[in-house]
Amino acid sequence: MSSLRPEQLPGQLRGVLEPIIAAAGFELDELDVRATGRRHAVKVVVDSDSGIGLDDIARLSRSASAELDQHEHLIGGSYTLEVTSPGVDRPLTGPRHWRRAHLRLVSVRHHDGTTLQGRVGRAGAESVVLLVDGGCRDLRYCDVAHAAVQVEFRPPPDDEVRLLSPQASARTASEAPIGIGIEETP
Repeated sequence: MSSLRPEQLPGQLRGVLEPIIAAAGFELDELDVRATGRRHAVKVVVDSDSGIGLDDIARLSRSASAELDQHEHLIGGSYTLEVTSPGVDRPLTGPRHWRRAHLRLVSVRHHDGTTLQGRVGRAGAESVVLLVDGGCRDLRYCDVAHAAVQVEFRPPPDDEVRLLSPQASARTASEAPIGIGIEETP
């Protein structure tokens, strides 16, 4: 049986799994370990700027399983491993999430409850460029209470893609900052 306390387990497993995931060209986005009776459920969420495919998931699952088998003392018993990519419903909480949502339509709720919808352009360290109502504006991450990608069934319009090109977004980002209260929520 493992001598680790349950809250220590994810940190220990992160140290075991992160090098394997990084060597495959991906990033460990989330690691969740839950005890279910005598078994553990280990959920590994991986991501990258270029996305992740099913073949990548299968390969990482085999590699992670082999590595965990070598470190079974950490888990202290049998386990179920799930390797997956973040779902479309994952909230956008940091610059890397916004960067990976480039050209996607997002819904944003400010801290005061007002909302807006826009298409994601260049994501920087402190803010992201959003195309809102035909204009590029800067949205500071610290002003966002919640943001999520909206599901679209067709590619973004060409004119919006052109407006969000690196040259266009750099030119217009500072011209119209997004303030609190763009659109009131009922």
